[in-house]
Amino acid sequence: MNKLAIVAAGGTGGHLFPAQALAEALAARGWRIVLATDERGALYADKFPAQERLALSAATAKANDPLGMVKAGVVVLQGVMEARAAFKRLDPAVVVGFGGYPALPALLGALSQGRRTVIHEQNAVLGRVNRFLASKVDEVACAFPTLEMAKPSVKSRAHVVGNPVRPPVRALYDVPYMPPEVQLRILVTGGSQGARLLSELIPEAVAKLPEDLRSRLKVFQQARPESMEQARKTYRNAMVDCEVAPFFRDMAGYLRQSHLVIGRSGASTCTELAVAGRPSILVPLKIAADDHQRFNAKLLEEAGGAAVCLEDELTVDAMAGALNALLKDPERLGRMAAGARSVAKPDAAEALADLVERTAR
Repeated sequence: MNKLAIVAAGGTGGHLFPAQALAEALAARGWRIVLATDERGALYADKFPAQERLALSAATAKANDPLGMVKAGVVVLQGVMEARAAFKRLDPAVVVGFGGYPALPALLGALSQGRRTVIHEQNAVLGRVNRFLASKVDEVACAFPTLEMAKPSVKSRAHVVGNPVRPPVRALYDVPYMPPEVQLRILVTGGSQGARLLSELIPEAVAKLPEDLRSRLKVFQQARPESMEQARKTYRNAMVDCEVAPFFRDMAGYLRQSHLVIGRSGASTCTELAVAGRPSILVPLKIAADDHQRFNAKLLEEAGGAAVCLEDELTVDAMAGALNALLKDPERLGRMAAGARSVAKPDAAEALADLVERTAR
């Protein structure tokens, strides 16, 4: 068998990071990998273990924009033809899609040639591209046991493998959570969208905490560039030790030392919190497609691993109250950490790689 896999993923970290984890697992088993994505995907793919990258034409349009949909259809058709030509040259044993519109031409190209196909859904809600493909591909894998918006026939045959995480995050599964004793370390992440709300609200909420708590805090905060200086100023005035940056590359390192995480509830964030076993306060992004972030957060919330605050209910005082209650109760933080870890699937990359290999055969 030609052990070559096409990994097709949309151009965001949420799609590319799990795809990279699968690619690394397959590469370790002797597979050769080709990445199919778009121009945005190249920004996240600098360490992707691919011998080649296919930049396939792709586009999306809103349902209420008929002309835009026709134009997008023409672009996608062009991408399908590009994929067919590339697959004829490469002859992959299997094509694996991770959702997002840049993955669509690759999967359609594979299906039109009768090639073996797998899709993986990272969120608790089946995304629109995967929803379109789910009944057509050979196998469906998913991260969450609840697969909202999926047909019963798709849900019944879906393999719940979890979300692949990068090795440094996987290693945290074996590191026990240590409740705070003296210093309290908070990690604030923003996600690729909607970070402004957290960038501006969290420093103000922290500043409202009692002085005895503030004096023990160390805050690591991702913030939009335009919000960084104000965040630093607010923390300074509140006498809170902080590190504010637009992006933390060593997320595993920050997770390892954190006692509490505040962030959005994208699929990657929820997965990493579970694998690392870290308590969290999650604020689902209100404008997320099909409200998928709220469904993502629900798994951790029901396991006792996260407190969820919806955007419509989020105020400085509400966040300050939630922080005050959690930070003063290290035993509760410990229970939340255990709850988060209870729903982790740390070996998702290997489980997905097993499914891909079975499908290819």
